[in-house]
Amino acid sequence: MVRFFEVKIEDNAINFIGENERAGSARDLFWPWCGANVSLLALSFGAFFLGFGISFSQVCIAAVVGVVLSFLLVGVSSLAGKRSNAPTMTLSRAAFGVRGNLIPGLLSYLIFVGWETVLVSLATLAAQTVFARVGNFDHNAARILGLIVAVSLTVFGGVLGFHVIMKLQKWLTIATGLMSVGYIALTFSHVNWSAVSSIHAGNLQAVIGATIFGVTGIGLGWVNSAADYSRYLPRSVSSRAVVGWTVFGASLVPIILVIYGSLLAGSSKELSDKISMDPIGALTTLVPTWYLVPFACVAVLGLIGGAVLDLYSSGLALVSIGLPVRRHIAASIDACIMFAGTIYIVWFAGNFSIPFQGFLITLGVPIAVWSAIFVADVMMRKVDYTESELFDPNGRYGSWNFRSIALVVGGSIIGWGFVTNSSASWLSWQGYFLGLIGGKEGAWSYANVGVIVALLIGFFGHILLSRSSIKRQENR
Repeated sequence: MVRFFEVKIEDNAINFIGENERAGSARDLFWPWCGANVSLLALSFGAFFLGFGISFSQVCIAAVVGVVLSFLLVGVSSLAGKRSNAPTMTLSRAAFGVRGNLIPGLLSYLIFVGWETVLVSLATLAAQTVFARVGNFDHNAARILGLIVAVSLTVFGGVLGFHVIMKLQKWLTIATGLMSVGYIALTFSHVNWSAVSSIHAGNLQAVIGATIFGVTGIGLGWVNSAADYSRYLPRSVSSRAVVGWTVFGASLVPIILVIYGSLLAGSSKELSDKISMDPIGALTTLVPTWYLVPFACVAVLGLIGGAVLDLYSSGLALVSIGLPVRRHIAASIDACIMFAGTIYIVWFAGNFSIPFQGFLITLGVPIAVWSAIFVADVMMRKVDYTESELFDPNGRYGSWNFRSIALVVGGSIIGWGFVTNSSASWLSWQGYFLGLIGGKEGAWSYANVGVIVALLIGFFGHILLSRSSIKRQENR
């Protein structure tokens, strides 16, 4: 245990990893991805899924399909790190150009900072609820204490880097996994099977909407960091194993927790309503007081597991777009932004679910286009990336790839036209193409098919527009 704290700050940033530092096997990817997704937030997603007006059996289908498909994209993207041993946002330069990668780099940075802020905010709210019930703390004092705990642990892992994260995530996975089982055991009596089975089935559009919400809310935001954790693997590791362990580790717990969360939310409308205000804190109402401290551990540590990965990758993204500082300094800058954003959400935002869903869908559309372009690029390349030329605007990858940039812009404009979030007034401009399929009040209005449209545009557009240029690059 002493050696854990002796680990130094990671020196590597957006550079390629040297042969002498590459070690491990594909199964090592299980720990960071499982640790990042062993979060009680997934229980709250069960209530969000039911909010689409679907039945329990449909929630099960949407959860499995949405989670597995989104993490399959993460798994394929992880191959780029294994094959060329560099972070995702360095390898993305091959598809967008060395300077053109600034655009997806900024998008990725926003999604990372947004997610880490959301996760730390939830950890703060959860800690506040527990401190208030256990120690009779004043609500503000409990929030401040929760904020200190959540931010400190997140910054510890995110700033120190890869080797600390790999160790931290293993222990977080084991601890939160065991305590999640304890939570299920203690709350299973609250499941009202009669109430759950009486929930009416929704139409196809509602199921698609819930599935897309699962894609954007659980897995899609990890695609732009996938290679960050596979880049230390030897290139000889099986590609199939890299994809398999990534998908298995990331998908296993969220699927179980979303399904169980829908059972709890479907059993109590009161609980479902509370989740929209405080997704994690609402879950404390179901456990006895003696379990609140273990609950705080599983809730806070589970959320921090994801926030640590986001903070680490956001630092890499910031360096990749040209900030002339070392990785740990960039991560520290992100931590300050995360701290400010958390204060806003916890102390000033009146409702959590509305800004959260708006954030996911609005940024989810351009990220979907970028993710599809990156996955298509990885699948089309037969030769490893040339390290030096990913840092040279005059090299084979060029300075600006305007075809890929145009796909992101065009795919985002079209995608936003097919999504809507009427609960958030600042998003009322979206959905301008929904008139083609029934309008903003029609059956497809909340299906958010714009995310799927964006994925298709990015994937097939990149294949059509860049296949020949990739062949030329690889023949040089």
